[in-house]
Amino acid sequence: MLLLYAFSAVVIINAVYFVIFSKFSYATPRQPKSSHNFPVSIIICAKNEAENLRKNIPLWLEQDYPDFEIILINDSSTDDTKEIMESFATSHSIVHTVDIENNEAFWSNKKYSLTLGIKRAMHPRMLFTDADCKPASNQWLKLMTADLSEEKQMVLGYGAYDKQPGFLNSLIRYETLMTAVQYFSFAMRGMPYMGVGRNLAYTSQLFYDNRGFMSHMEVNSGDDDLFVNEVANSENVAVCYHPDAFTYSAPKSKFSEWFRQKRRHITTAHHYKTKHKLLLGLYYLSNLLFWVLATLCLIFQDWKIPLMLILFRILLQYILLGPATQLLQEKKLRIWLPFLELFLVSFQLIIFITNSFSKPKRWK
Repeated sequence: MLLLYAFSAVVIINAVYFVIFSKFSYATPRQPKSSHNFPVSIIICAKNEAENLRKNIPLWLEQDYPDFEIILINDSSTDDTKEIMESFATSHSIVHTVDIENNEAFWSNKKYSLTLGIKRAMHPRMLFTDADCKPASNQWLKLMTADLSEEKQMVLGYGAYDKQPGFLNSLIRYETLMTAVQYFSFAMRGMPYMGVGRNLAYTSQLFYDNRGFMSHMEVNSGDDDLFVNEVANSENVAVCYHPDAFTYSAPKSKFSEWFRQKRRHITTAHHYKTKHKLLLGLYYLSNLLFWVLATLCLIFQDWKIPLMLILFRILLQYILLGPATQLLQEKKLRIWLPFLELFLVSFQLIIFITNSFSKPKRWK
C-alpha cells in the first residue's frame, strides 16, 4: 500500500502544477490597448550567421512601426556576417553595426557583445531576438513592445520552432511549448523566472539599474533566462503570446546536436534563485516519478486503482494543458502530450546524468 500512497501523492503534485499552468492555458491573446509611438531598438547578436541574416534582416526592416532602429552585433564571426551587416547598414539608415573582436577576458562571450550593442542603442526600449529567428508578422515589434512602460520594463515573448516532419521535431516543439507554458504561467501568477532571448523585450533602465549581466558574466549561457531570473518580479514583467508576435527558427535536425544544445541550456538552471530551482525541480521529479511509480504499481499492486489514477492524471493533463497547444499554434501536439512527456522526461534524465560526469562545451 505504501507504493500506492506514494503514487497518489505524486499524482496530486502533478495536478497542482497543471492547475498552475492553466492560468496560461485558458488565457486569451489580446491586442494592445493603445498604439504607442515611442522609438525602439531591435538588437541582434550574431556569430557566423551570414545566411540567416541575409534572409531575416529584410523581415525586421519590414516591421509596421513608425520609429525604430536595428543594432546588428558581429560577435567575432569568421564568415561573411560582418560584410552582410555592413551592406544593410549602408543601404538603410536605421541599421547600425557593432563589430566585436575576440579578447582574452571575454572570449566568445555573448553577454559582453550584447552589452556593447545595448550601449550603442539610441532608444531606451529594446527588443531582442537571434539571427536565425524570423518574426511571425510585421506586427511583431508593435505587439512585443506595446506593454513596455515605467511600470512594465520587461516583456516575455515566445520563440517557436518551424514545424517539420519527424519525431525529433515534435519533441523539440513539445519541449519548447512546455517551457513557455511554465514561464508564462509563473509570470502571470506573479513569479517570473525566465524568458528566451529569441523573443524578449526590456528597457535600458532595467539593464543598467541591475548592472546588466555582471553577476553571471562568467556563465557561458544565460543572457536571457539568468538576466530575467535576476531582475524580473511581479510588478515589472508583462507577457506577450499573440501569434503575430512569435518568432520562428529552424530546430536541430539531429538528436546529437539537440542533446548538446540542451546540455548547455540545463546548466544555467543551477544559477536560478533557490525558490525557482525548487519549483522546477519538483515539477520534473514529480513527472519522472509518475511514470516510474505508475509502472511499479501496475506490476506489484492491484491494477484497478493505479489505472484509475493514471487515467485521471492524463485526463487532467489534456483538460488543463491541452488549450495551451492552441494558444501557441501547436494543436497537432495535443493528442501526444503524455507520450511526448515520457520521452522528454527520459531524455532530460540522460542529460542530468551526462552533465554530472562532464561539463558541456562552451558556446560556439
